[in-house]
Amino acid sequence: MKIVRFISEKGEELCGCHLGGSEADVIEEDLFSNYKQTGRREKIGRLLAPIVPMNILAVGLNYRDHADETGMSYPEIPVLFLKSTNAVIGPGETILLPAVGPERVDYEAELAVIIGKRAKNVPVDQAREYIFGYTCANDVSARDWQIEKQKKQWCRGKSFDTFCPLGPWIVTADELPEPNNLGIRAILNGEILQDSNTNEMIFHIPTLISDLSRSLTLLPGTVILTGTPKGVGFTRKPPVLLKDGDVVTIDIEGIGLLTNPVRKEQ
Repeated sequence: MKIVRFISEKGEELCGCHLGGSEADVIEEDLFSNYKQTGRREKIGRLLAPIVPMNILAVGLNYRDHADETGMSYPEIPVLFLKSTNAVIGPGETILLPAVGPERVDYEAELAVIIGKRAKNVPVDQAREYIFGYTCANDVSARDWQIEKQKKQWCRGKSFDTFCPLGPWIVTADELPEPNNLGIRAILNGEILQDSNTNEMIFHIPTLISDLSRSLTLLPGTVILTGTPKGVGFTRKPPVLLKDGDVVTIDIEGIGLLTNPVRKEQ
């Protein structure tokens, strides 16, 4: 099942099961408890981010090929940082290059996991029971703020407004039984710059959920960004960084395409 948040042609903000094309079957009640399909079909006017996250937990340096390209050693435990929920935007919305800077804004294709029920101290072999579904994410990153200005404290450089595109929908967990074997790509202005597979993850998804739930309760609606593969812009020679007029697409096998234009903030 593909679950969308959208503005209908009537101007209503709704949640629904995507029926293909431009229609959705409207969902009522809480998505993470007893939601139900109503049978009411509505035309999709504009897709929104498929979820308003409770929290955004992001994992750094979680792909072997990405660690290799940066020359960094593989972490012994998952590296956690947070992104602001204010950074979330949906498909087609604009990534803004902040007027205040930064000057080095990068793309990062990531598989996002949506937690469906309260999770605390979860054993690895039970972790899949807590997954509601998956979506595409772009962990947009201000490299100068991340690395130099904030002394390698990543939160601010990762949390500028518009720096967390999500979408185009949530694919429920039953439709992706093996999330650690999916093709994942970032495409900038039609050129494929990241092209890898989620099997490159150092810590696979059940391990991430189990480990993160040991230090904090994962609430329903929590989004976990699971890391990015090789091919990010700042490692290239010369670097390839986002600029006004760019269009960036995240493409994950079994989920779909998340596309956003890039503009300079006025």
